Amino acid sequence: MEWRIRRIFNFSPERWWADGCCAFGFHGRDGTQYVLQWDQHWLGCLSSEGEMAWTAGAVDKGFSATHIPFPVKHPHYITELPDGSLLVSSNGTNEIFRLVPAQASAELFLDTGRLGLKDVGNCEYDGRGSLWVHEIEGCRVWQFGLSGNVVGVLGNGRPGFQAGVTSFDAVRFNWIYDLRLGPDGDIYVLDSRNFAVRRIDVRHRTVSTVAGTGQPGYSGDGGPALAATFGSDPSEYFDCPLSMSIDEAANIFIGDTHNHVVRMVDGATQLISTIAGRHDAVPGLRNDPGETDPLALNLPKICSLDYHAGCLFIPDVNDDLGVLEKVP
Repeated sequence: MEWRIRRIFNFSPERWWADGCCAFGFHGRDGTQYVLQWDQHWLGCLSSEGEMAWTAGAVDKGFSATHIPFPVKHPHYITELPDGSLLVSSNGTNEIFRLVPAQASAELFLDTGRLGLKDVGNCEYDGRGSLWVHEIEGCRVWQFGLSGNVVGVLGNGRPGFQAGVTSFDAVRFNWIYDLRLGPDGDIYVLDSRNFAVRRIDVRHRTVSTVAGTGQPGYSGDGGPALAATFGSDPSEYFDCPLSMSIDEAANIFIGDTHNHVVRMVDGATQLISTIAGRHDAVPGLRNDPGETDPLALNLPKICSLDYHAGCLFIPDVNDDLGVLEKVP
């Protein structure tokens, strides 16, 4: 599979959702774009004209006529529910809120701190009645029902790793930075400090490794993903790969943050390749909007990958956004 650059955005601090593409956000199932402002404690939804249809959160920046106040701190992830409401994980308060844009209302859905989660990360609805939530440093994955009941917990809260297939009861993780729903209905976990991607097989109640050896490095391109290594920077608090996304063909995209590249695990062949970025990235250097080579992109710190409708959105902390598209 080949990729080309569709567009490069250089955002300004005043308007980082310019032209209808936000630097940090997620696409809903129908293409709706949700914006997250992690460090300013608010989120929003873009209209088809590229303006804010509504905003919500602890801070009202005046970007929309409709603001829904609720005490979110460091909004981490958004997932859509069948009734039109949204669930928002609040990393800074260790809670999950239910947001109803049509009613301009918000309420607490889960007090994850009270339930024993160390630090809530993503909350992902699986389309079958379950919400999957991960802890970051807490090294666990939780399955909840939509009434907020605990269905199960994977991991014991202590770091660990199994390279092969293991049961729900025995599995261990080591700092989870991302969790996504795959097209097969399974849950994929970026097991970051194990330098690996793990697949939660919901039907068979097993967890398997689909990429990574458990060790850091930058190797494996062209070969099986299970033999690949991913980047590390022990001087960074958030070490190892930071983000992941998955397309409709079960291709897995990994923001190999400290190697400054995006890696793709082919869903059909399970081979891995680098599809964007250069290993010798330069901090602070903005990308040229006229660049045409994905492998020339300067991506010092990749975060919050998102895939939608044939396009891969690659944000960098420089406030650059590279949008790749599949070559027909």
